[in-house]
Amino acid sequence: MPDFQTLPPLALYVHIPWCVRKCPYCDFNSHPLREPLPEYEYVAALLRDLEQDLPSVWGRTVQSIFIGGGTPSLFSSDSIELLLSGIRARLPLKPGAEITLEANPGTAEQERFSGYREAGINRLSIGVQSLSDFHLRELGRIHNAQEAIRAVETARAAGFDNFNLDLMFGLPQQDRQQALDDLRAVIELQPTHLSWYQLTLEPNTLFHARPPPLPDDDQRAEMQAAGESLFEQHGYTQYEVSAWSQPGKQCRHNLNYWQFGDYLGIGAGAHAKISNAASGRICRSSRKRHPLEYLQHAATGSAVSERRELADADIVFEFALNRLRLKQAFTLTDFESACGLPRGSLEKPIAAAVVQGLLVRDGEQIRHTAQGWSFLNDLVEQFLPEAIESDNA
Repeated sequence: MPDFQTLPPLALYVHIPWCVRKCPYCDFNSHPLREPLPEYEYVAALLRDLEQDLPSVWGRTVQSIFIGGGTPSLFSSDSIELLLSGIRARLPLKPGAEITLEANPGTAEQERFSGYREAGINRLSIGVQSLSDFHLRELGRIHNAQEAIRAVETARAAGFDNFNLDLMFGLPQQDRQQALDDLRAVIELQPTHLSWYQLTLEPNTLFHARPPPLPDDDQRAEMQAAGESLFEQHGYTQYEVSAWSQPGKQCRHNLNYWQFGDYLGIGAGAHAKISNAASGRICRSSRKRHPLEYLQHAATGSAVSERRELADADIVFEFALNRLRLKQAFTLTDFESACGLPRGSLEKPIAAAVVQGLLVRDGEQIRHTAQGWSFLNDLVEQFLPEAIESDNA
């Protein structure tokens, strides 16, 4: 059972589930708008939802806020200001806390960027996905390349000097040169942070049911290797599997996830992870997924659909699953602080991974080998409860 000397940092995730149109590759909890957007009703539900979890985090300060979706930029700046004011009235927020809002490059939404900045948003994450009109159409996006570029210009003009751009590669009918041209064009926009990841066909998506023609594994590997060289040439450092940043511009909110920090989660389908020093427990919870069901239950304080306590073996695996996404080395002290468990819980799977050439240990420092980084799934599997039990047999 966890025994915390100090609790891990606390963040807040807010989910806004609506979008204009569901993209064929998207497996997030997002729902196309078919009626007027219930902005203020939903903000009220979010704040009621937050109130239900306040007893579990009394006295703790929120380090970062991330408003994701869906398409949160469908909400007006007035409703975002109301949301942030309500959060501040209920929870202490760290001075200078990173507050991110996801946005799509639709023209109407760009007009709201100045309002978001005034409301307290200090970081944007803009879903560009490609700067090729052909590939944007193939992905079912509702914007074109010029609108994406204009969104970046508008964000800068509104005072956002810290923003992320999302870009995918391995797109339908995309070749290596097209993927690199896309990446070069996005780097030229000089975002402080870039999320660059491969298109995957997720279950329960249109692309999974009717797969488009995609580059093969060798082509995608070539795209990735060439893209990583391009990042280095332009001063971007990879710190996570699919995240690159300029110096000091890592996404603090996402770092908290990967370092196995705590987070509240409010909104339709949102997830939370909270550590409790008094009870020695780490609990995960999730909210009702459908927006209408969530609205109904949040009003009565019953938006949580599932709550479970993590067993020690689950904590070990989840720490590894998250922490090993970061390129930076970690220590057994990091594990003890984040999980409240003795370092011995992690010694055996680390030793097994070292024997297999997936990790290297240098005193307290534990880091991936090149093989471990390239075969991350194989590395993480060493920390599964059944793998550890097999080693003990």
